[in-house]
Amino acid sequence: METNWKRNIALFLGGQALTLFGSMVVQYAILWHITLKTQSGTMMTVFAVAGFIPMFFISPFGGVWADRFNRKYIINIADGSIALASLAVAAFLFFGIDHTGILLACAVARSLGQGVQNPAVGAFIPQIVPQEHLTRVNGIQGSIQSGAMLAAPLASGALMNFAALETLFLLDVVTAAAGIGVLAFLVHSPGPAQAGAARSEPGPERTPEQSGPQGIGYFRDLKEGIRYVGRHSFILRLIVLSVAFFIAVSPTAFLTTLQVSRDFGREVWRLTVIETAFLGGMIAGGLTVSLWGGFKNRMYTMALSTALCGIEAVGLGLAPHFWLYTAVMALMGFTMPFYNTPVMTILQTRVEPAYMGRVLAVFNMTASIMMPAGMLFFGPLADVAAIDHLLIVTGVVIVLLSVPFVGSKTLRTAGAL
Repeated sequence: METNWKRNIALFLGGQALTLFGSMVVQYAILWHITLKTQSGTMMTVFAVAGFIPMFFISPFGGVWADRFNRKYIINIADGSIALASLAVAAFLFFGIDHTGILLACAVARSLGQGVQNPAVGAFIPQIVPQEHLTRVNGIQGSIQSGAMLAAPLASGALMNFAALETLFLLDVVTAAAGIGVLAFLVHSPGPAQAGAARSEPGPERTPEQSGPQGIGYFRDLKEGIRYVGRHSFILRLIVLSVAFFIAVSPTAFLTTLQVSRDFGREVWRLTVIETAFLGGMIAGGLTVSLWGGFKNRMYTMALSTALCGIEAVGLGLAPHFWLYTAVMALMGFTMPFYNTPVMTILQTRVEPAYMGRVLAVFNMTASIMMPAGMLFFGPLADVAAIDHLLIVTGVVIVLLSVPFVGSKTLRTAGAL
């Protein structure tokens, strides 16, 4: 590990936060445009499917690429592809071609890019950060990202009121170019930036004849990653619990903007306020977990976070006034890093480096498919039932999901420091 790892990780996280800011400006613009234009739960489902299903299909290959090739290149290629999609939409809008289908196509392209980028980012961080500092770095990463995401709805709301929509997409192109430059020229990794030293540990070495054609090799590597998950029951149990969690949390993730526009008013500023409150809470939560580090057993931290998320979802369903609703949303944001940070740290410290990209890809697949899968049910249901009631019911389910995190001996063992 390089002695200047702090400089490396600071540059890396800063560059990624910059690209995230531009991406989230566009994401909010698409979401709010569709929400305010259609007022439809079904269209929220279409948006969720466009934004997550492609990630599900590309993530397995993204994980294999992250374990095979230079992770810096993978991250930058994915960032560049997303920026090109934004540039294309900006061109359409500049020539007066404005259609919801174009925005949904952009969401698909962005989802594909994120499906490749996310496992590479998660696998690259342990290459440049000492293991004993991963929990704190992941907490800091959450806070930095939340800071970028906090600025994004404010910028998006302002630009939607005072600038043409194509301006937002061009901003994404500029920030992506800056982030790509930082990673390419300023961030250094020990040795080759592919699966790190990991590439020397993938299992029995195969001859070219055994490896077969390149495509077959990809699927073989993918199968090895899935088998690795199957051989480690704590990973499998984490994935199963995450599947249930992501389904139950999908109304909170996707329907709250629609809930606010229905219950409190259709002004853009209201949507900006709740997003700002949530992300401000995430910054505070990320800083808290990075300083505190969580309980000695990471599973206890995740159990507490899950229970609190459920209680807060119920609170969102019961809040009678907008500002009380906003306060509960801020608490929800504060709680989330206490789930995200420990689970990422557990995987980064317990999974062999040679399989890191593939395991993270499998984990990301569950998030990418289960939330839109939940929306296939909850989205149309939101057109015939009150979103308040959906949040109350799913909030109770989320609270119950906290029990297995502390009830499973396998998970407790994996979560021990």
